[in-house]
Amino acid sequence: MPSLETNGSNGYSAVQFFNVIDGKPRPSKDYHQVIDPRTEEPLWDAPIATSQDLDDAVEAATRAFKTWKKSTTAERQKAVHDVANCILENVDILTEVQMRETGKSRLMSKFDVERSAWHFEYYRTVALEDELQYEDETVRIIATHAPIGVLGAISPWNFPLILSTVKVVSALATGNCVIIKPSPFTPYSLLKFCELAQSVLPPGVFQVVNGGAELGELMTLHRGIHHISFTGTIAVGQRILRNCAATLKKVILELAGNNACIVCDDADLNKVVPQVAIGALFHAGQVCVASKRIYVHESLYDRFLDMLVEESKKFAVDDEQSVSFGPLSNKVNFERAVGFIEDCKKNGYKIVTGGEVRPSGKGFWIPPTIVSKPPEDALLVREEQFAPIVPVMSWTDEDDVIARANLDNAGLGASVYTPDLDRAQKIARQLESGTVWINQFERPHHAGFFGGWKLSGFGGELGKQGLLHYCHTQSLQIAKT
Repeated sequence: MPSLETNGSNGYSAVQFFNVIDGKPRPSKDYHQVIDPRTEEPLWDAPIATSQDLDDAVEAATRAFKTWKKSTTAERQKAVHDVANCILENVDILTEVQMRETGKSRLMSKFDVERSAWHFEYYRTVALEDELQYEDETVRIIATHAPIGVLGAISPWNFPLILSTVKVVSALATGNCVIIKPSPFTPYSLLKFCELAQSVLPPGVFQVVNGGAELGELMTLHRGIHHISFTGTIAVGQRILRNCAATLKKVILELAGNNACIVCDDADLNKVVPQVAIGALFHAGQVCVASKRIYVHESLYDRFLDMLVEESKKFAVDDEQSVSFGPLSNKVNFERAVGFIEDCKKNGYKIVTGGEVRPSGKGFWIPPTIVSKPPEDALLVREEQFAPIVPVMSWTDEDDVIARANLDNAGLGASVYTPDLDRAQKIARQLESGTVWINQFERPHHAGFFGGWKLSGFGGELGKQGLLHYCHTQSLQIAKT
């Protein structure tokens, strides 16, 4: 197992990182370094892949696909199980690398690594089967599922391993080959994971190329890539969709979620407030499905607000062992978050806690910040903040709060809190979101299909149904004689 050794002169790891093409590590003439979000110090060299590297990866994947697509379900399930074991055998190095590039605590980073292994273990026993669609005395119609080919996966920076492994295992489990590009803000854990996984996978089946937006653009336009899975912003997702139209690639887009949380008048605040705080502030709000807008019934509003302010104090700033909180993961997101706070102050919105910038003096830190009753047209309400800056509004009419919740950029997730489960489901079924959590904070489950509606996405992943988005469905119509 590769080990992390520390260079005593500067305190940084001596681990080397490579693009991985056709089963082999490939260095580069050009490198970049990521900034540690806690210290603002540079980390390790990360190789920058060239267009030739991408062409070579596509060629290798095309060769590998000829064999991999013919593998049996049992063979692929053994392979994903072997990858899960590979992750767990290397949990320490992956935890350390991801911790440094994302700013997460060690405990949070380790949880992410272990959950990444869970994704592979889940598909060890879950697969698509042929389905009898219709049968009568003249014909038998069967739906079968064929792999698409070479997948280009473009990954985000907030959960680099968890969200990448969803794409990788979905591709491998369905007989596809995958070339993944990590975010340039968090390349290290994914580069190392792919390198380690080569010990249990055939060459060309799983490859990684590191680079910025230019490389991602090349992937979406490459004729040898048949399918793109992307997690990121609405604007980039729209550009990807336009690019993929040229070659009619299959596309999965998981985009921004300006998610609404609705707290009803019969909610038990002693139970609900801690859940809402986690939903809004976990990982400093840098979660696609985090509660970005909180709507509390007017009869509970004042008490809820006081309790949420108190609960937010548990999300310590600059606590290295904090399970739930950390700095913003990069300077770009930090400066964007500062812009939201400045807009609130400029417009005189009531900030009831937080609002400071860089309270520790170093690192991309913003403390939990709660804004009371900003107007619906406020920037903080209209746009996804992706930071620990939470608007809390009130409501009295159920139809009105549902209408306010259903923004075009709010189609990824939502949550509803009420002990009346019939009422909860009635509200949930009117929310225009791909997933609605009832009486729990928002976290995707590996066994539940996950996809966005409207501006929040296109297609989906996870669960057995998610595998359908990594396949062609072929209809076999068999005549009876």
